[in-house]
Amino acid sequence: MEREGSQPALSQSEAFARIRLLRSPNIGPVSYRQLLARFGSAAAALNALPDLASRGKGPYRPAAADGIESEVAAVRKARARYLFHDQPDYPALLAELDSAPPILTCRGRLALASEPCVALVGARNASAAAVKLAREFAAALAEAGFTIVSGLARGIDGAAHEGALGHHTRATIGVIASGIDITYPPQHEALQERIAAEALLIAEQPPGTEPRGRHFPSRNRIIAGLASGTLVIEAAPQSGSLITARLAGEAGREVMAIPGSPLDARASGCNQLIREGAVLVQTPEEVVELLQSFTGAPRSRFRVAEGAADFDYAELAEEAWDAASTDAIAALLSNAPVSVDELIRQSGSGAAAVHMALLELELTGDLVREAGGLVRRAG
Repeated sequence: MEREGSQPALSQSEAFARIRLLRSPNIGPVSYRQLLARFGSAAAALNALPDLASRGKGPYRPAAADGIESEVAAVRKARARYLFHDQPDYPALLAELDSAPPILTCRGRLALASEPCVALVGARNASAAAVKLAREFAAALAEAGFTIVSGLARGIDGAAHEGALGHHTRATIGVIASGIDITYPPQHEALQERIAAEALLIAEQPPGTEPRGRHFPSRNRIIAGLASGTLVIEAAPQSGSLITARLAGEAGREVMAIPGSPLDARASGCNQLIREGAVLVQTPEEVVELLQSFTGAPRSRFRVAEGAADFDYAELAEEAWDAASTDAIAALLSNAPVSVDELIRQSGSGAAAVHMALLELELTGDLVREAGGLVRRAG
């Protein structure tokens, strides 16, 4: 998605309405952005939601205002702040994602997210050699001027943060799958607090949210989105680290992996990545060389998604609601994910009409959005 230009400061009431809009049922990053474009403000979008979702299975109720008041108080208590998608200090690389989080909470030095970033991820049950390697790579990359992004998990993530914190710049970003006030895993309580105090801690989930399985892929897209490249150091074939690598590839970022012994199952994920087109690296200098010359066209060939046709969400403001169009789009959906561009081609409708239909279907709980701009029928 395109980075928006300089925006006037948000009023307190509009900021509150934006948080309430995002916390409302069936609102995700894409539908949130579309609603803002369609109605011009979060306050207006909230007023329109019940009518827009009127074909659902029951009356639509936006998030309760008193619940948002409690959330705002919890963010303040945690010494954190909100960051909205169109504020000037929102990270530019992250803003390029269609699924970029509209609202983040953060503690620490937000400027670190605007520096050149590299993500280091890997196994939780990593070998001692891999943990040492992650710490050394992170320290060397911090010395070269990069901010180290990782997910504060055990093993490789924790070692990467520690390596970066050992450098005088303290250039590391911890992205967590819980609320900004929740520590996970518990043994990283001191590390998480140190990152928040000396570097940068970021959360997408509301405060008080305990991490759940579905939160980790969302966290991984932020890790991949912040960085121009993702380096995987030891990973099993089905690990979350490979999800991060795939998301980086789909975002058009560099994907790198350190090879390992075929006799060690913890290395098989990295070897698989290299087989599928990730760049093999063995030294920090090779990572620096790749990322310093990164122009938006990665050398890795690992699942780089084809770019979708550009669409200006402002066109939604002119699109009238059309029940027949929504029914026609719904009939084209199945459990198999399909691109929005394909729906536009097959339906014969304009892009704005298709996006409006998908927005309504999402609000009624009949649509699920997948990574890479794909959509499918719910259930």
